[in-house]
Amino acid sequence: MKEDGIIYIEKDGIIIRDIQPGDTEAFISLASDGSLTDIFGDCTGCMEWMGSWVNEAACLAKKDNPLNGYLAYSIICKENNQVAGSVGCSYYEDTKETGITYFTGRLYRGKGYASLAAGIYSSYFLEHYKDIPYLIATVRMDNIPSCKVAENAGFLLEETKLYQDIYDKEPYKYNFYIKRRSKI
Repeated sequence: MKEDGIIYIEKDGIIIRDIQPGDTEAFISLASDGSLTDIFGDCTGCMEWMGSWVNEAACLAKKDNPLNGYLAYSIICKENNQVAGSVGCSYYEDTKETGITYFTGRLYRGKGYASLAAGIYSSYFLEHYKDIPYLIATVRMDNIPSCKVAENAGFLLEETKLYQDIYDKEPYKYNFYIKRRSKI
């Protein structure tokens, strides 16, 4: 969980932890396989800015405010101790909601890492941030694998509508999912 401003969750073959400066090369590698295009747009020059992004992500994680920008954490595959991707959240200025973000590199897709990380992180999020009653997921309707990740992580489809995400050149049909805090 989160101690001294650092997140570390180990469960079912993965570790979710704060992004560290040593993760920069791994994220550059992930970007080179196209894994970050939906999040960052064109990543051809990522070698020039990835270190700054890693440092910014680490600073934002220490501030621990999901209503101010984004929070990003590394997904570590315990089998080989490598960065498999990232999970976290981003505040949507247009909808005034916090949404989950996730991706895994090509080598880790189809193995359940993204679904597992999204499920673990979203449960952690809803327990840790008591003032935020739910987390959304916005997924392009044609991104079937990512839709399955959201559903496997416990998100329920609320609606499908035209939406233009930050790096979209035009509006696309998006599925809007929601995961609420369980009532006890």
